[in-house]
Amino acid sequence: MTAFTDADAALLLRLINLPTAGPLEGVEPALLREAQYLYADAAGDFSVEHHAPADQSDMDLPGVPQVVRTAARVPSFLAGQPNLVLRLGPRDAPTVMFNVHLDTVAGHERGRYDGTAVHGRGAVDAKGPAVALLAGVRAARRLDTRVGTEIAVLIQAVSGEEGGAMGTFGTRPLVRAGYYGALNIFCEPTGGRYLPRATASATARVRVTGTGSIDDRPGDGHNATVLLGFLAQHLAGQLAGEQACIAGLHTGTRHNRVYGSGDLLVNLAYADDGAALTTALDRAVADGVARFGETFARVPELARTAADAHRVTTVDWLKRGLPALAGADPWLDAVMAAAAVPEWPPTEPAFTCDAIWMAGVPGAATAVLGPGDLAANNAHAEGEFVAVADLSAFAEQVSRVLRAFADAPRSTPPPARQPAQQPAPPLTQSPAPPPTPPTRTARQ
Repeated sequence: MTAFTDADAALLLRLINLPTAGPLEGVEPALLREAQYLYADAAGDFSVEHHAPADQSDMDLPGVPQVVRTAARVPSFLAGQPNLVLRLGPRDAPTVMFNVHLDTVAGHERGRYDGTAVHGRGAVDAKGPAVALLAGVRAARRLDTRVGTEIAVLIQAVSGEEGGAMGTFGTRPLVRAGYYGALNIFCEPTGGRYLPRATASATARVRVTGTGSIDDRPGDGHNATVLLGFLAQHLAGQLAGEQACIAGLHTGTRHNRVYGSGDLLVNLAYADDGAALTTALDRAVADGVARFGETFARVPELARTAADAHRVTTVDWLKRGLPALAGADPWLDAVMAAAAVPEWPPTEPAFTCDAIWMAGVPGAATAVLGPGDLAANNAHAEGEFVAVADLSAFAEQVSRVLRAFADAPRSTPPPARQPAQQPAPPLTQSPAPPPTPPTRTARQ
């Protein structure tokens, strides 16, 4: 029997048709809470362990991107983006945690099922993997009574993965609260290969704050457009070979102005602590400013900009200091080998996802695993889709991983920390409950 059924496809279509792109994507309101209700209902015997937004104090922690800090000043921002944790099995049992994000990027596309693939925003990233995960747990329980009795399953269905939030109001608070297992699987498209690594990223804003002028006297002002354009090309060359994205550049839109101020954004992905790469960016900007001064010192229209470039150009870090996950783990390798899950090639670069928040967590092995491919399946783009065969194959992988985990030695790694049991708020359509962990079953 195929692990992923037509009923699963119907559930996926319902989830896709609930738009869940949040405020950081420029879309509001999102129906994330409603999607979580639907997902909890579909989870059957899972109990609701937690359903609440992150606390405002989480926004004061190191590493929270500036865009998130700013947005979270509005109380409705966090309130509208709760996180759901589901549990199957005893609290004191060895636990596998699966993380799925139900938020998406902007650009909602309604779902469509053609019999071989499901189309629509979130189909592969990551509502499709979320539904296939439930199918995989269901299959594992049919084949092995230890799943849900001798071993437990946690599911984090989170907000805040997209939009540059980096999991700071989704996955990170849940991990800090102890909602993780001895084995932790982050469901992202990896082509069915387990990836024990995840890069983090830092975002620099190169800013010019000078004085503009009219088009008739361009030399009277600072030309931020020319300066930032020069720096964009300079940084592209200096950071070649690094995982650097020379991103948005903005000064103005009018044809008859010299704009004295503007911004250039640069995003840097890294697999270590990021210090070397962020230092390289700072040095490259300083070198670029110096070269600009030398190149345009004798150009009348740009001489003032050249002379003052070092004074009007600054680098602000909108995001940095986030951890990267780098984890060679023989125990994880053994479990995945027993489950017949192939490894992501060590020579192929990793990518950024919420798995970074498991970096350094004691007693916890972590991998990224899911169906499809971010590029080939048009994730984040028009025409996003996922093949049903890939969803079914992932469901079968989930089933095998759970059974292999049940067979795995209990001594390595040590049990993960479990959150204290507290009373549960009901999972209802009422306004957002306070962030206290619940204990009741998903709506019965």
